[in-house]
Amino acid sequence: MKICVTASGEGLDSEMDPRFGRCSYFLIYDSETKSVESISNISVTASGGAGIKAAEAVTNAGVNVLLTGSVGPNAFSIFTEVGIDIQIGAKGTVREAIKQYEAGELESIRSPNSAPHTGMKKGSGMGKGEGRGR
Repeated sequence: MKICVTASGEGLDSEMDPRFGRCSYFLIYDSETKSVESISNISVTASGGAGIKAAEAVTNAGVNVLLTGSVGPNAFSIFTEVGIDIQIGAKGTVREAIKQYEAGELESIRSPNSAPHTGMKKGSGMGKGEGRGR
């Protein structure tokens, strides 16, 4: 089983990042082989559509479970379509988040828990209606 954890750095001892679309890295942990792969989140600086781009990267990595803090509606829709379980409530490092998941301490979400564009930084120059492809 492949577990993806949103992270601020590349290793198991990196802090978990609660933002999905705007995290720096996706750490993919294979529970069978114990291998770890770091994928840089190319959508972290995107002006729009970060959640969709990030969801596509995670999906393409063959992930079964996502450990994060918040997921918006577009990414959530993609994960639901492909059957990726989204779990929230983890704290600490990536290693600690995986242990919390394996111990059954986290919670699956059944709907998005973040509004669209929540991860966008203030002062990004994005006005109302801009960058949404409408």
